[in-house]
Amino acid sequence: MSEENRPEETAVSTEVASPPDEQAKQPVKLTQTVEMRDVGPCRKHIKVAVDRKDIEARLGEQFSKLVSESNVAGFRPGKAPRKLVEKHFAKDVRDQVKNEVLLASLEQLADDHDVAPLAPPNIDPRKIELPKEGPLTYEFEVEVRPQFDLPPYKGLKLKRPVKTFTEDDVELAQRRVLSQHGQLVPKPEGNAQIGDLITVDVTSRLGDRVLGSAKEATIRVEKQLAFKDGIARRFADQIVGASAGDSRIVDVQLSDSVGDAAMHGQTVKTTFDVKDVKTLRLPELTHEFLHKFGVHTPEQFRERIRVLLGRQLEHEQRQRAREQVLTHIAAAATWELPEDMLRRQARKAMARRVMEMKSDGISEEEIARRERLLKQDILASTALALKEQFVLQKIAEVEKIEVDEKDVEDEIERMAAQTDESPRRLRARLEKDDLLETLAAEMVERQALDLILDTAEYEDVPLDQTEQLSTVEAQAIDAPMQDPSNEPPAFEEGAPPPPA
Repeated sequence: MSEENRPEETAVSTEVASPPDEQAKQPVKLTQTVEMRDVGPCRKHIKVAVDRKDIEARLGEQFSKLVSESNVAGFRPGKAPRKLVEKHFAKDVRDQVKNEVLLASLEQLADDHDVAPLAPPNIDPRKIELPKEGPLTYEFEVEVRPQFDLPPYKGLKLKRPVKTFTEDDVELAQRRVLSQHGQLVPKPEGNAQIGDLITVDVTSRLGDRVLGSAKEATIRVEKQLAFKDGIARRFADQIVGASAGDSRIVDVQLSDSVGDAAMHGQTVKTTFDVKDVKTLRLPELTHEFLHKFGVHTPEQFRERIRVLLGRQLEHEQRQRAREQVLTHIAAAATWELPEDMLRRQARKAMARRVMEMKSDGISEEEIARRERLLKQDILASTALALKEQFVLQKIAEVEKIEVDEKDVEDEIERMAAQTDESPRRLRARLEKDDLLETLAAEMVERQALDLILDTAEYEDVPLDQTEQLSTVEAQAIDAPMQDPSNEPPAFEEGAPPPPA
C-alpha cells in the first residue's frame, strides 16, 4: 500500500500476467485486483479479486491431466470422456485449484504491495468458495507495521555514557558473582547491609486497610526490590541497618499486573518485620574453584570480571543510544499502537529483549533482574520495544541489510562461546522455543543500529549507574494478578473487528 494512503481511502491496482517469453522462466502471475484501506491503527482491510481466466486456466490444466491419468469405471485408463471426468472429480479439482490460487494470490500480494503483516491474516480457506462464474474474491483484515517517513538518521549527535572501572567496582562485581556460590552464615549483630539476606514477615497497607501479607520471605538487600506486582525503588535506603526484631516501613509502587485497575500505580506502605539477618561467606578462590570460571588464578578471575563489566557497559551504551535514536526518529511520526496489538506482541517483544541481552553477554542473573523490571509494566515496555523494532526494520530495508543462514550459525556459535554452551544444544533450544526467527530479526536490527551509531557524533558523559535490583517471589498485595500480555479473543471472520 502506498504510504500516501489515508484512512478510509482505497487503493486499487491491477496486475497483468507476464509476457509469454517470461512465463517459462517464472511462475505465471495472476491477474488480480487488490483494494486496501485502513480500518484502524496498524490494521488494514484487504479485498482481492482473482480474474476468472486464471481460474479457468488452472481448472483446465488439472482436468486435462486427469483425463490422461484417471481410472473411471467402465473405461480404460486415460480413455474416459472429459465431461465425465469433470463431473466425477469436480469437487476435488475445484478445492485443489482454489487452494493453489489462494496461495499464489497471497504470495503475489506480499511481493507486489507494501504490506508488512505482524501476524498471519485471519483467513479460513474452508470458508472461501470457488465460484462457478466470475472472479475468486476473498477479503480479510491483517495487523501491519505502522507506516511513517524516516527523517535523517546518519550523523546524529548522541550522548554516550562512559566509565572507568576502579578496583572498588571490580571488587563489588566480583562479590556479586561469587555470592551465587557463597555460604549463608548468621549475622548476630544484625545491621543489614547491601548484599546481606534478611528473613521478614511482610504486611502491605493502604491507609488503615491491610492489603496483603507474606510470611518468612527471604530477601537480598539491594538498592531496589521487585515484587511480582510492584517495586520498592528506595528499598536499601529504607531497610539498611535493620536487625532482628526491627520493623521498617518500605514504599512499594504497584504495577499494571495488579488485577484491580484502581490500584495501578498506587503506592502502598509495606511493613517489614525482620526475623533474621544473614550474610554471605564467599568461597575461597582455590585452583579447583576457579576452574568453574575457566581461569586458574585470582588475577585471571578479576580480569574476567573486568571483561564482564565492559560488556555490561557496551550494552548500556547501545541501549542509551537506541533511546536517543528512537526519540529523534519518532519525533517526526505519530505513533499510535493499539492495545490489542501490544498484548499480542508482548511475549515476542520480551523474547527479543532477552535475546539481545544474551547476545551482548549479559549474565543470566542480570537478565532475570532486568526482565522483572520490564514485566512491571509490560504493555509500556512492549510499546517502546515495538517502536524500536519498526524503526530499525525500516532502516534495514532502506539500507538493504539482510542476514543469511550462515550469519545465524555464526551468531549462535558466538553466543554459545560466551556461555560455555554447545552451539548444537543452543540451536536446539532456540528451535524448541521458536526463537530462530527472533534471533535473525534481532541481528538485522542490530546491524541497522550499528550503521546509525557508526556515523554518529558522540559526546561522552558520566555513566548513571543502573541500580541493583533484588527480587522476591511474592506479591505486595493479596489480589488476583492479570497478565496484560494475554492475547485478546481471536478475530472471527465476518464479525465486527475489535475496538482499535
